[in-house]
Amino acid sequence: MLRLEHITKTFHPGTIHETRALQGLDLHLAPGEFTTVIGGNGAGKSTLLNAVAGVWPVDGGRILIDGADVTALPEHKRAAFIGRVFQDPMMGTAPNMQIEENLALANRRGKPRGLRWGVTRAEREVYRERLSTLGLGLETRLEDKVGLLSGGQRQALTLLMASLQKPKLLLLDEHTAALDPATAAKVLELSDRIVAENHLTALMITHNMRDALTHGSRIIMMHHGRIILDISGEEKKRLTKQDLLDRFAALSGEQEETDSVLLS
Repeated sequence: MLRLEHITKTFHPGTIHETRALQGLDLHLAPGEFTTVIGGNGAGKSTLLNAVAGVWPVDGGRILIDGADVTALPEHKRAAFIGRVFQDPMMGTAPNMQIEENLALANRRGKPRGLRWGVTRAEREVYRERLSTLGLGLETRLEDKVGLLSGGQRQALTLLMASLQKPKLLLLDEHTAALDPATAAKVLELSDRIVAENHLTALMITHNMRDALTHGSRIIMMHHGRIILDISGEEKKRLTKQDLLDRFAALSGEQEETDSVLLS
């Protein structure tokens, strides 16, 4: 579903601030695969996600989504393939618009638009039903402004909006980092369920090793713009935090006493 072929990206080339963020990176995600990505500061995690989303062009290589070459497409055109949830709960929604209006915008994204604007009765029933699956009581607050929601409620709503049209690829950009532990756990549980129920292909960046190990079917570790570890299936299920630290030390040549090296 997602294929990256020899992707390179260098920031500030030819200056003292030159940073080789991605160095010939190759990655293939099969349909329905939920992959978590960890790595230290400067590992290339955010650069990877932004390259896939089209936030900036890559210097070399190809990016394919469901067989379509999107390497040259700008971010707004890739939106037809991609759903994204950001780290900041304030992003991804229009805070001054109602919950149902935000859902309508997400549901109509990429579709032809006529002169008529408004949420139909049929649409409202669909949104109410989908919101009820979140278990947060939002189905009774369709006309509330999104800006009135808590961070966790907004992230849950953004998750629903990002998956409403069943995108080819769902990008989860440290989407629980700004939440308290209990709320983060709830949002991650919802993420698991939404990905599974909609058979989505998902790529999740996280700064938390426990979350990376607990969620998803595959884990990738990045270091200096490269993937140095790629584990899935039963082997991933058996992994511990100490296993990851030991493997990081062995593969990167860097020894750390804590897991801080893997955290962003």
